[in-house]
Amino acid sequence: MATNEPQMTWERMCAAINEEFLREGEPNIDHLRECMQAYTSNISDWGKYNMFDPQRIRYTRNLVDEGNGKYNLIVLCWPEAQGSPIHNHAGSHCLMKILRGPIKETMFAWPSKSEEGDEYPEQSMQEIRCSIYQTDEVAYINDSLGLHRVENPSHTDGSVSLHLYIPPITLCEAFDDNTARTRTCKMKFDSRGGEQVATD
Repeated sequence: MATNEPQMTWERMCAAINEEFLREGEPNIDHLRECMQAYTSNISDWGKYNMFDPQRIRYTRNLVDEGNGKYNLIVLCWPEAQGSPIHNHAGSHCLMKILRGPIKETMFAWPSKSEEGDEYPEQSMQEIRCSIYQTDEVAYINDSLGLHRVENPSHTDGSVSLHLYIPPITLCEAFDDNTARTRTCKMKFDSRGGEQVATD
């Protein structure tokens, strides 16, 4: 049966995400995922956030909406064969919509802690699974599910993804593949609202 629901445009998706955080209580993650899934990617909608590193040696983080401190909506641009380190999400939810695929996600188990329980002894990170997402697919992760690495598996084309972090992440922990040693990473933006951010 045909429905009279309007098409989920970029503007409607962003508005629907914002409206979810105007309600009392915790945001409905399933509803937010449905909103992102319903939108069909079109570069004419998000082109002003399509800012790649000029040297194509790292991914960029381009802020769409700060979400009044309740969430961040960010476009990430992944040059050919570039990706993130293995990392956690500092207690936040993360929804990832693929705007231009493919995107590869590799999930890892949390490393085992020492008997004292306050640090990670040297060990290799253990892969749980690997997934390849195509344009318009949506993935979800939080720390209870494990750690992950996100990357562009293509050696010929850039990929783009839209990330919704609830609440915003300002710091996260990155894990070395071979030793599980961690380093704290400060989250920075390369652009805000389509305008490039001056570098330090």
